[in-house]
Amino acid sequence: MGGVDDLILRAARGEPTPRPPVWFMRQAGRYQASYRRIRERYSLVEIVREPELCVEVTLLPVRELGVDAAILFADITTPLYGMGVDLSLVEGKGPVIHRPIRTSEDVEALRPLEPEEAVPFVLESIRRLKEVLKVPLIGFAGAPFTLASYLVEGGPSRHFLEVKGLMYREEALWHRLMEKLTEAMARYLLAQKAAGADLLQVFDSWVGALAPADYRRYVKPHMERLFGMLKGAGPVIHFGVGTMGLLKDMQEAGGEVIGLDHHTPLPWARGVLGDTAVQGNLDPALLFAPKEVIRREVGRILAENAGRPGHIFNLGHGILPKTPEEHVRYVVELLKEGR
Repeated sequence: MGGVDDLILRAARGEPTPRPPVWFMRQAGRYQASYRRIRERYSLVEIVREPELCVEVTLLPVRELGVDAAILFADITTPLYGMGVDLSLVEGKGPVIHRPIRTSEDVEALRPLEPEEAVPFVLESIRRLKEVLKVPLIGFAGAPFTLASYLVEGGPSRHFLEVKGLMYREEALWHRLMEKLTEAMARYLLAQKAAGADLLQVFDSWVGALAPADYRRYVKPHMERLFGMLKGAGPVIHFGVGTMGLLKDMQEAGGEVIGLDHHTPLPWARGVLGDTAVQGNLDPALLFAPKEVIRREVGRILAENAGRPGHIFNLGHGILPKTPEEHVRYVVELLKEGR
């Protein structure tokens, strides 16, 4: 890769590696003193929309932690602005949709996404990052269900009553919404790839709210289409939370790597998934534990994988606010020491 360390790419392809590569979801964030200093001057939206700032923030964990991959600093809702969605990112709450989707008119009002016009700043940030990075760059997007959950609920939700109600009451409308989001996210991810992203991750963070039968009926066909459109774009990581019961269906839907949350036993998942590469799955809360506990649990995960190729070390979800920075760095050191 022209001087870039391709350890994570080899693991994503299921090839043997001298050790599992390591990176973290939300590896750039408020747990970092350097990030907090930047956030004193700029909002999240300002950072995402200004390539110079985005590059700086994306590089922070690479320089400060020594992780084996960078992930573009953005939000999964970023491309929704380009589809005509009126939304705000509210500190401590997350995305707030000012006019939640309720009708066929609302769905049809979603514009087709033209990435070069809608998110040129994202693509410019990727191009600039590729000029300086010595590790692979991960591009990403939200999965259709997770984005639909925000669009229909109006923001984060615990029970997903609105989105499930739409699925059950108006199935044709639901599928139309999912079709539009699938098309848009495929375009968004392919544009990131064309700009220089080395691998991609699809975040289906809230799909674990669905029963397996509902996943197969309402979501899986769209995920199959999404991954079909990404075929040939290089390794893609397919990640969800609370998805132990969906794991086989997610594998069948697509993705060279299946992300595992911390509720999913690694040996069991490897038995279900066969030779498919996996990513995960340390509990983010363990980063608050004493170092000896962190060492024990990192060692446990490595022992459970038993040296099988195709393992990317990560958390079972993103780094939590107030996580001790030195503990995050310690995990990287343990992986690089091989224990």
